[in-house]
Amino acid sequence: MPHIPLDENLPGITGLLSYRQDTALPIRQLTQILLRGESTLTEGERELIATVTSQGNQCRFCTAAHTAVADVLLGERETAEMVKNNPEHAPVSAKMKQLLEIARRTQADARTVSLELVEKARAAGATDLEIHDTVLIAALFCLYNKYVDGLATVTPTDPAFYDRLANILKTSGYMPSPNRYASLNETK
Repeated sequence: MPHIPLDENLPGITGLLSYRQDTALPIRQLTQILLRGESTLTEGERELIATVTSQGNQCRFCTAAHTAVADVLLGERETAEMVKNNPEHAPVSAKMKQLLEIARRTQADARTVSLELVEKARAAGATDLEIHDTVLIAALFCLYNKYVDGLATVTPTDPAFYDRLANILKTSGYMPSPNRYASLNETK
């Protein structure tokens, strides 16, 4: 049960963004820039960064949501699971493996993102902007994970909920729109 009154039809961060719309707008804008804006990283790769960060923070809502979004964007369900559970054997590039390690280190203790780790990412082909954005996405998702869990938001257990949310985020991105989440609680 959430610690504050939230719309029960808007689980996880969706309810929090609805609760405080003045703070939601800059949160949404930054998320849109980082996860859907111009980048040499694909949208799927950026969602993988959000996924591993959320997994490291044990945020069930964000892990499930961003795993589902990564799955939709990548067109399959194996990569996100492997990135979370067996990253060395995940079917991602050497560059992405290094960036995901930077994301994990940022999540666990950002002071462990060493020059050596950054140089490994560069050697694997990562640009300084990709390294920057990886750290910023991981830091941002640490905030989201703590926001969601700190206020004990509702976390659905039905995978179909996350599939519906993933399709909304794939199609509409992270900016607000009227009736944005109307289809979230539909039963199929």
